[in-house]
Parts: sequence; structure tokens; C-alpha cells
Amino acid sequence: MTTDGFTTCLWFDGQAEEAAHHYASIFKNSEVGDITRYTEAGPGPAGSVLTVEFTANGQKFVGLNGGPEFTFNEAISFQIHCADQEEVDYYWDRLLEGGGEPGPCGWLKDRYGVSWQVVPAALLAMVTGGDSEKSARAMKAMLAMGKLDIAALQKAYDGA
Repeated sequence: MTTDGFTTCLWFDGQAEEAAHHYASIFKNSEVGDITRYTEAGPGPAGSVLTVEFTANGQKFVGLNGGPEFTFNEAISFQIHCADQEEVDYYWDRLLEGGGEPGPCGWLKDRYGVSWQVVPAALLAMVTGGDSEKSARAMKAMLAMGKLDIAALQKAYDGA
């Protein structure tokens, strides 16, 4: 591991290695790296995975099998900026695989409880544009959606 930048640590209850492989299978520029294991000193069973280093979309992470004391919640989420509807659909579907939960406004929780925002670049352009009426229509449409639909957002933005 290099010492530059920072690494996001995700606390799991025994699923760190599985999660690392799952995320590496979804995102480009991803790989699973070093794995450390508990020793006889514990607190986990000797030989079981303690940490797993991985990158997802070029971002550095470490998965820590810390136990059931802490769980993920929506106070922290990862935004995925998507170029088009095909990317929105891909990330939405892949992150929901195996027991994820869809949420409102492009948010979802994956099967590990990690929160994600699947956001099309077109939406960002619409809601930050200079026309407040158009932006408000796009925002209202977004608030009524689960997975974001770029065509429907554009239609609302255009007032059609």
C-alpha cells in the first residue's frame, strides 16, 4: 500500500473479502489487493480475514472484518456519476444484485448495507442550470423516482 492520498475503510461483519471481489467485478479500474488474517492473538478466529485492500473505480478501500458492532447507514454514501442511461441501469442493477434495496431519488443500499447514489451527469446539469423553473421541474421529477430515468428527467426539465 502506498502512503499517498487516503483510503476509505469499510467495516464488515465477516464479508470484507466477498464485498471486495463484488465491487471489483462491478467497477472498471478495480482489483483486490493484499489480504491480512487474524492470528492466534484474535479477536477473530485465527486464519480468518481481518482486512482486504481493494480499489474500485481507482479509489482505494480497505474492508475490515470488525464484527457486528457497527453497521452502515445513509449518513455516508458513494456517488456514481453516470454518462448515460446505460450506465445508470448497469450500476443500479449490479449494486442491487443479491439482496440490495432500492431507495428514492437514485439512492440504493447494496447487499452489504452500503449506500450508493447512482447519478446521471444530465441531472446535475439540469438542477444546476441557470433556469430555476426548469431546474425545479427536474428536481420534482427526480424526487418521485427510485432509479433515475434520464429521458423522464429531460421531459420534465423541458416542460413537456
